Amino acid sequence: MTNIVEVAVGVILRDKEVFLTRRASEAHQGGKWEFPGGKREANESMPEALARELQEEVGIEVLASTPLMQISHDYGDKKVLLDVNLVVQFNNEPESKEGLEFRWVPINRLSEVDFPEANSAIVNKLLAV
Repeated sequence: MTNIVEVAVGVILRDKEVFLTRRASEAHQGGKWEFPGGKREANESMPEALARELQEEVGIEVLASTPLMQISHDYGDKKVLLDVNLVVQFNNEPESKEGLEFRWVPINRLSEVDFPEANSAIVNKLLAV
């Protein structure tokens, strides 16, 4: 039986743009763009995981976030549960702390970006706003 990987995801918003990072080529869904975040550890809540992951990955301190949606997705080789939050207030300028490519993308251009399949619901929701 496949375990479900619980992932805290941050949609970092500023001036109608979203901050994205490119997954490492050797990672699952490598080379695709993603909203930053990462796995929840056993001893933490999803908001704690979001704050920790965004600090570790992109160097920001989350000041305000709101739940956007939850997504369950089965890639065949991995099942994920994405807990997606809008991050609307933060300290520091986001950048990749892991040496990965990053960029700000206008919300209305998100459909042009190559995301992992599980992210399509996030993109559709952001485009619908």
